[in-house]
Amino acid sequence: MTCDVVNEHNETVDTLELSDELFEGAIASSLVWESVVHEQAGARRGTHATKTRGLVSGTGRKPWRQKGSGRARVGEARNPLWRTGGVVFGPQPRSYGYRLPRKVARGALRAALRAKFQEGAVVVLSAFTIAEPKTRLVVELLDGLGVTGKALLIDAAPDVNLERAAGNLVDVRVAASSRVTARDVANAGRLVVSRAAAEHLARVVAS
Repeated sequence: MTCDVVNEHNETVDTLELSDELFEGAIASSLVWESVVHEQAGARRGTHATKTRGLVSGTGRKPWRQKGSGRARVGEARNPLWRTGGVVFGPQPRSYGYRLPRKVARGALRAALRAKFQEGAVVVLSAFTIAEPKTRLVVELLDGLGVTGKALLIDAAPDVNLERAAGNLVDVRVAASSRVTARDVANAGRLVVSRAAAEHLARVVAS
């Protein structure tokens, strides 16, 4: 597979050879789903909590004697059957994260990238040249490339100027090729990938 490499003015300056096995063929959408669910589960805070009978306020004294009063037997006012008592089997703070096999994560990234390449939603840029951390420069770059809507800028090692310049744009995210996930790719409408990042991603998803 051959991709055109363009400059900031959307002019073709070179071509890039990518393996057909990586970016052509069927898309394993199930792997993308698994990767997205895994990332969203890990992002959950898991701080929900309810008070058990050992945490609610109240005395531990027996309200009345066990027998002879005609009322039901009660051990303490904090028991779960009473209105002011604790909660039985309520949610407690925990982590929702779990381990995702490396092959599944790489397969999901490969499938997400394959879908974007087949849609023609990937722009391979020769290099990101943002001289100053100014939002205007990123806006001009995207306008020159004809990129609108949600965009993901992927570089091998994102420059500080690029990250700061894109920080004020709601629909634009910057990611390193070593840390990009299938969720990042699937959530973006267009991908702007530097040549170095494209070569790195091709090696990663091939392994």
